[in-house]
Order: sequence, then C-alpha cells, then structure tokens
Amino acid sequence: MKTPILFKNLLSYFGALILAVFSLCVIRCTPPPPTPPPPASDTYKSKLITKEEARVLFDEYSRTNNMVLTKARNGNPDSRWYWFSLEEMEGYIQYVKENADKQNLKDVGIRIYLGKYPENQPKERMAKPEFAGYQTVFLMPTSKMTQDSISSRQRRGVITDENQDVENIQPMNMMNLSPPPNSMTSTMN
Repeated sequence: MKTPILFKNLLSYFGALILAVFSLCVIRCTPPPPTPPPPASDTYKSKLITKEEARVLFDEYSRTNNMVLTKARNGNPDSRWYWFSLEEMEGYIQYVKENADKQNLKDVGIRIYLGKYPENQPKERMAKPEFAGYQTVFLMPTSKMTQDSISSRQRRGVITDENQDVENIQPMNMMNLSPPPNSMTSTMN
C-alpha cells in the first residue's frame, strides 16, 4: 500500500513544527548574557599625588596636629594610620550604591569622619581591644542636598557643602589602625 503524498508532507511539517518549538524553547529559556558593569570613572586620576607629596602631608600633620594630640595625651601619641581591605571597601561601596539606588539618591559619596574610641568601648565593636582610647575614622554615606535643604541651611546661617549625610545607610568602622607604641609614629611606611 502506498502512503498518500499529503500524509508524507504532513509528517514533515509536523516534525519541522516540533523542531521549531523546541528551538524556540531552548533560545527563550537561555538567560541573556550578563550586562557588563559600566566602566569605572577615571576622575580619580587628577587627584593622585606623588609619594613625596604624601610625605609632605604626613610630616605637616606630625609637626602640628599630632604634636597637639601627643601633648594632650601626656606624651602618648595617638593613632596615625587606618586600614580597610580592598574587599571591605568594595563591599561597602556596593552596599551604599544599592541602598542609594533604592532611595533614588543623587551624587552619592562617602565622607570620612574622625572619631575616637571611648576607653570603655565594647571589645566586639573594635577590630582589636587595644584600640580603646585611640582616634579612628569612620565612613559615612552622603548624597547631594536638594535646593530646599541648601536654602534652609543658608537661612539659618549654617555653612555647609552641598552634600548631606545619609543617616539611613549605615556608616562603616572597625578597621585596623596603628596605635602607638606598636608602630613608629614618626615614619610613613
């Protein structure tokens, strides 16, 4: 018995249809390749300084501010440097960016504040217990103020820059620092 031509063509069309549906499913189910992150800004390049310029800043601080602190601490110098790992900094920057995006904040930055650990600071809130009583730094997210905020502060006589602390994104501390006498305070590594 001979197979009718219509039936042969129908099987071919049906096979092609199944192959097309399968191909579309495979293509549609494959996630698109990840979008590469935007290139990092290179504006930092204009703010780089030489090691010699860094030395001038360090020496000037040693000659002035650090001398005042050392006298106030009865000859005991205060901390001189602070250290975060790159992974911690990158993670914190990502945390700030994600939270700022959720809040639609503009011109987000990080302000570095000076602080000092109280003598009775809980040990688990410092990188090391011997840091009690030494100065530290902490990072505070900032964003550009609205024009209303700027005008309000100017009317009250508050002199400020155009950035404000973002108080609902947590600051970061708990880095390593160099409290004397564990390191030489008159040298820059």
